[in-house]
Amino acid sequence: MTAALARRARQRGWRVRVFKTGADFIDPMILERACGAAVYQLDLWMVGRAQCQRLLRQAASEADLILVEGVMGLFDGDPSSADLAQQLGLPVLAVIDASAMAQSFGALALGLQQYRPALTLQGVLANRVAGSAHAAMLAQSLPPSLRWFGALPQDRGLALPERHLGLTQAAEVDDLDARLDRAAAALGECANLETVPSTQFPAAPEAPPPPRRLQGVRIAIARDVAFSFIYPANLDWLRAMGASLRFFSPLSDRALPPADALYLPGGYPELHAATLAANAPMLAALRAQVNAGTAVVAECGGMMLLLQSLTDVDGREHAMAGVLPGGTCMQPSVQSLALQSVRFDAGELRGHSFHFSRLATPLIARQRGRTQHGAEGEGVYRAGAVTASYIHFYWPSNPAAAASLFRPDAPVADASSA
Repeated sequence: MTAALARRARQRGWRVRVFKTGADFIDPMILERACGAAVYQLDLWMVGRAQCQRLLRQAASEADLILVEGVMGLFDGDPSSADLAQQLGLPVLAVIDASAMAQSFGALALGLQQYRPALTLQGVLANRVAGSAHAAMLAQSLPPSLRWFGALPQDRGLALPERHLGLTQAAEVDDLDARLDRAAAALGECANLETVPSTQFPAAPEAPPPPRRLQGVRIAIARDVAFSFIYPANLDWLRAMGASLRFFSPLSDRALPPADALYLPGGYPELHAATLAANAPMLAALRAQVNAGTAVVAECGGMMLLLQSLTDVDGREHAMAGVLPGGTCMQPSVQSLALQSVRFDAGELRGHSFHFSRLATPLIARQRGRTQHGAEGEGVYRAGAVTASYIHFYWPSNPAAAASLFRPDAPVADASSA
């Protein structure tokens, strides 16, 4: 629904910016295709309220329409989409699956409106609607205090393919633009974007410039369909810290670009394990870089690549780079899903974990993540200049700590300088 609204506004010639609530990599890929601009995260805990305000204010200076896609249900999670909307002064448009509803649609919408009166619930969009008669019934069920924004019909052609971890990545959906155009058209004229309320974003304190501790450092970053879980904000902050970024594909490239450090983000190595195992020159290049003492930051799928083996969901074992002892084995259910932080010498880095694999390694965790509620989280493993963990870090949460991972020989400053 968010992607359909963004595409519809863009077709009208509007400049559109979309944000995603919470820690997510895959939904923003779809939303970026819909709106034509990079999609950044808004999260009160991981990103911080002040930075969320700065991102929104900057977007407001460039766009005609800003959409913020929520996560889960409106009040689910901590912090929830409702928390974000209330603290940032954003009006809420509720999307309700109406496929098995009639007048109960209005009762559910009223409940959402009254559950937290301080929240501004502007109106409702109905999803999976059977037809015009069904839509009229739903619209009539709403109380006068809630606006009817329209409906999206029940149509399998509008659905997006899914798998473990969420939607299929944008680059892997061949007809994605056609689906987005079809969804935008299906909204019809009832989705009157001109009536979306305007919002004033208060000025947030200017963020101090990040420390230039990566000045002149060349960072090679894995980026293809197997390693694609990269926050745009992470790339922005690496550049702002002075690093030059070079990208490579562990799937298809046979050599690494010249680099002083490597960043191996998460993704779907388990879906491409046979191809990765067959790319012997790339695996050898990774081993050579690690043996040469190159700093490596490996997150989730990137860590899986560095281990000795990866066992896929069918029980097939594939040889990986083998620079870290042990291996991972895919499981039928989620093994971890949590916001987490890790305290390094240069301060606390925040991020999250979300994975279906299980790690078996003789390595002892050098640090342990902590969830936002204080429970023990994922291990952080260090071997030489390699830092590996299931945690996907959000570098702007502490640029000094991030820099220390890519440049371990740099002097450690107090975290307050971040």
